[in-house]
Amino acid sequence: MPQPQLTRAPFGALPDGAAVARWILDSGTGVRAEVLEYGGILHRLEVPDLSGRSDTVVLGLADLAAYRADTAYLGALVGRYANRLAHGRFTLDGVTRQVPPNDRGHALHGGPDGFNRRLWRATPQPGPEAAALRLDLRSPDGDMGFPGTLDVAAVYTLDRHGTLRLDLTARTDRATPVSLTHHAYFHLGGPGRGDVLGHRLAVDADAYLPVDAESIPLGAPTATAGTAFDLREPRVLAERIGQDDPQLAAAGGYDHCFVLAPPPGPGALRRAARLHDPRGGRRMEVWTTEPGLQVYTGNSLDGSLRGPDGKRLERHAAVCLETQQFPDAPNRPDYPDPVLRPGTARHSTTEFRFPHLSARAEER
Repeated sequence: MPQPQLTRAPFGALPDGAAVARWILDSGTGVRAEVLEYGGILHRLEVPDLSGRSDTVVLGLADLAAYRADTAYLGALVGRYANRLAHGRFTLDGVTRQVPPNDRGHALHGGPDGFNRRLWRATPQPGPEAAALRLDLRSPDGDMGFPGTLDVAAVYTLDRHGTLRLDLTARTDRATPVSLTHHAYFHLGGPGRGDVLGHRLAVDADAYLPVDAESIPLGAPTATAGTAFDLREPRVLAERIGQDDPQLAAAGGYDHCFVLAPPPGPGALRRAARLHDPRGGRRMEVWTTEPGLQVYTGNSLDGSLRGPDGKRLERHAAVCLETQQFPDAPNRPDYPDPVLRPGTARHSTTEFRFPHLSARAEER
């Protein structure tokens, strides 16, 4: 059986001359991932369908210049605080902090110069059973208004089974809120094949967080039962998005955090979501240790971005399944505490699994 491999290729250079590399993780069994040092971006994730045809299942852009101009966070590592902070403000240990607003007067994904715009330091971690790449980033004290120097390590691992795993670890020298996520846009049919409204999505959540007109949580979780947010069984996205629901109407689709059940033990993974493209047969499962899953159906994609093939990325061209802490949690004492303090580490794991590959293997 072929060994997993990790190789490096140039991708471009930043205005200051710093080179940006593209790292290729190859499972040896048909799945390949391409990760950029800029933004920790998952540039491509090639997965065979049931017929054996391989294509990338994540949206990407043509070159480094396009990623530097991108405001949709395509494929990026996101921080220091994923999702939204109301008015960009929070009070921690009696001190009020201000993060520069970048979304309707609120701070989104860590502010206008978040981790998606940073050059991460890459270290290959090859092994006999998986290809792995470690990316490191230091966020200095006061970065985007956040207190404390934060050291973040992100490890992408692609194993023989085609599972892509992302381990995120953060440490700080002062108390600071932390919520890290990965912002891949998934289309299991492959880019350029229309929207994802024909995909079937299931989310393992009994509750979600309703939001106001500016996507800030209103308060306590609401039960999904009997609503358009009941995705405990697979549902065709078009059928759910088309329902008469004020939450869907305000966001133009899903852009909501689902409340996941507690994991079975410390550091244990539990399934958060399932996604299926009936046309090509690809299936994906998301497993995580995080308490929330933001489901975003690409409502703001407007054709201004183009993929590497030159085709415009239109509304609902993909769906994001972002594992994370709850939005605006630093301002919500009733939400899980997102504050990281010195002497401890915040660690999360998320896996993207493709169970249809096992079915193909059994058929062979």
